[in-house]
Amino acid sequence: MSPKLTFLLCLGIYRKPSLSALPSPVVTSGGFVTLQCISWQGFDRFILTKEGEHRPSWTLDSQRRHNGQFQALFPVGPVTPSYRWTFRCCGCYRYIHQQCSEPSDPVELLVPGVSGKPSLLSQQGSIMTFGRNLTLQCLSDVGYDRFALSKEGGHNLPQRLSERPQTGRSQADFLLGRVSLSHGGRYRCYGGHKFSSKWSTPSDPLDILVAGVLPDTPSLSVQPGPTVAVGENMTLLCQTRSQRDILFLSKEGTMVSPLRLRSKYQAQQYQAQFSMSPVTSAHGGTYRCYSSFSTSPYELSHPSDALELVVSGPSGDPTSPPTWPNLTSGVQGLKPYQNVLIGISVAFVLLLFLFVLLLIRHRQQGKCRTSAPAQLLMPRKRPSVRRRGGAALGMPP
Repeated sequence: MSPKLTFLLCLGIYRKPSLSALPSPVVTSGGFVTLQCISWQGFDRFILTKEGEHRPSWTLDSQRRHNGQFQALFPVGPVTPSYRWTFRCCGCYRYIHQQCSEPSDPVELLVPGVSGKPSLLSQQGSIMTFGRNLTLQCLSDVGYDRFALSKEGGHNLPQRLSERPQTGRSQADFLLGRVSLSHGGRYRCYGGHKFSSKWSTPSDPLDILVAGVLPDTPSLSVQPGPTVAVGENMTLLCQTRSQRDILFLSKEGTMVSPLRLRSKYQAQQYQAQFSMSPVTSAHGGTYRCYSSFSTSPYELSHPSDALELVVSGPSGDPTSPPTWPNLTSGVQGLKPYQNVLIGISVAFVLLLFLFVLLLIRHRQQGKCRTSAPAQLLMPRKRPSVRRRGGAALGMPP
């Protein structure tokens, strides 16, 4: 049944229903989405209202679900970034005049744009355990007024007003509460401006993995040993006796996503070899591994025992390893522009040295030219010199 345009108001006598977007509140420009208004209350119909100046409303008869809930599905679209798409819904009884529920919480549809994408971080890392508090932080160099957080497969789009702890930067913290199984998944965030319907490009995805869901505990070992020299080859072996097709390797103290490999069944165990060649000082640190299924990759096993890896320098002394994200392509510990300055300085010194050498050589040649007339005053057998010179030119003796 097509929704009917109405002008009824939600008066708030009954408890508010729930409104969500299917399959997601993130919609491509020109796309369509379904808004689901649902309640345990046995309403005869539901009213969907679009927020804005004219506040148009649509009405649909309710349908009873197999679990006893009542719902209405409102098709919406095509969705464009030219307008803000914010909706609420309420439930009503057909034969009881003006007997409706409170309005639902608002749902805003998001159309990704092209402005600068923000970054999404988890200060606790991407692998979480049950009961820990999870906070995701969305931040950007663009001065956005608000941020939205989406989860793949999720039907809601929580928003937060931005803070500006530093000039020119904006950020928002999403407090997701204590970790449960439902927190596992892939997240992205978006930046927007307060009075605009346009949103930014999505951030790079952030995977949140929940450890301790599967009962097994893998083992982790290293070859050739836990102490390895810079430049050598090293392999970390993760294995479990339980049938798992995915194995993860994580390093403590970094916000880098864990490495992931498909397992191979060998020697009555499921295992994966994580090769690190050649070894650098950045590989030093504490490692753990986990097992999982490819069908539910955000649900992990218990962690393996910690493996401490020590990387020694050329002299055999242990180095002080930086974390993975602090690696540079130039001199370690220096910023890229410092590496450029050092290169320019070295080139300048070499050019100056070559200039001095050329100047000294030029002066020596000048001295040789000034001493030539003095040599002509010395007694020589001039006729014999001329005859030899004439022979050289082909003249008769």
